[in-house]
Amino acid sequence: MKNRITELFHIEYPLIQAGMVWNSGWKLASAVSNAGGLGIIGAGSMYPEVLKEHIQKCKKATNKPFGVNVPMLYPNIEEILKIIVEQGVKIVFTSAGNPKTWTPFLKENGITVVHVVSSVKFAVKSQEAGVDAVVAEGFEAGGHNGREETTTFTLIPMVKEKLTIPLIAAGGIATGRGMLAAMVLGADGVQIGSRFVTSTESSAHINFKEEVVKAQDGDTHLTLKELAPTRLIKNKFYTELQELYQQKASVEQLKSKLGRGRAKLGMFEGDLENGELEIGQIAGLIHEIKPAAEIVQEIMNEYQEVKKSFC
Repeated sequence: MKNRITELFHIEYPLIQAGMVWNSGWKLASAVSNAGGLGIIGAGSMYPEVLKEHIQKCKKATNKPFGVNVPMLYPNIEEILKIIVEQGVKIVFTSAGNPKTWTPFLKENGITVVHVVSSVKFAVKSQEAGVDAVVAEGFEAGGHNGREETTTFTLIPMVKEKLTIPLIAAGGIATGRGMLAAMVLGADGVQIGSRFVTSTESSAHINFKEEVVKAQDGDTHLTLKELAPTRLIKNKFYTELQELYQQKASVEQLKSKLGRGRAKLGMFEGDLENGELEIGQIAGLIHEIKPAAEIVQEIMNEYQEVKKSFC
C-alpha cells in the first residue's frame, strides 16, 4: 500500500503506533515496525539514559523504521534530543509545545518531524514551522488531550482544508473500519494508541490492560482541564477528583491531589484505584490482549475488506 505516509516513513502500511507514556517501550515499537507499521518509543516517561537504552534495543530488534515521541514540555528536552540525534533516530513526533522551537534543529540533523495537534490553528502553525506531517488528534483520544474538545470526525476534514503536507488522524481509531473512515475524511494515515496498550508487547501493567479490555462506552472522561486535559477510566482517583470539583477546588488543590507519578502508579504499576488510567473512548471496542503484529494485521485486513465492499 503506497501513499504519502508510507513514502514519507518508508513503511508498508500508513499505520502509526502512538508514543504513549508508560506503554510504548522498545518491545512494542519494534513489534509494530516489524509488522509493517511505524513503531514509536514514548520518551515522555523515560529519563534520558533510559530512552537511550530503548533506542539501542529497538535498533537490534528491527531493521525497519521507527520513531520517538517527545513531549516538549519536559525539562530535560535538550538532553533527550541530543540522545536522539546521537543514536541516529530518523523520525521524531513532537507534542505539547511550540513546533517552531525544535523543528529546525531536528531537520538540520536529517530527522523527519511530525507534530501532534488538536486544532486547525495549531496544524497550520506546525506546517508553517516546517514539519513534514501533522497528527490531528480528536477529543476521543486517551491521555493528554486538547482543550478544544473537537472530535476526530470534525477535526480531520477541517485540518485537511488548510494543509498541503501529509495528515495523520488520531483519536477514537482502533479498527480497520475506523482507519478507512479517517482516510475517507482526508487523512493520509492513522495513529493508534489505545489498541496497542492491550498488546502483548506493551509495557503497561497487566492489571491496566485487563481494565481496558473490561471498559465500556461511558467509562472514560476528560478531566483536569485546568492543568492538562486528560482522558481517564473512572476509578477511585477519578471519583476523588470529581469530589474536589464539586467543592470548587483551586488549581493548587488539584495539583496537590494529582501529585507526582500518578500515571506511572496506574498504568505501569497496576494500581487501579489510586492510579491515573489514561485510555481513549475507543476502549469499548477493545476486547482482548494479543500480539502487536496480530493487531496490525487485523486492522489492515479489515481496512482492505471494507474498502473493497464500497468499490
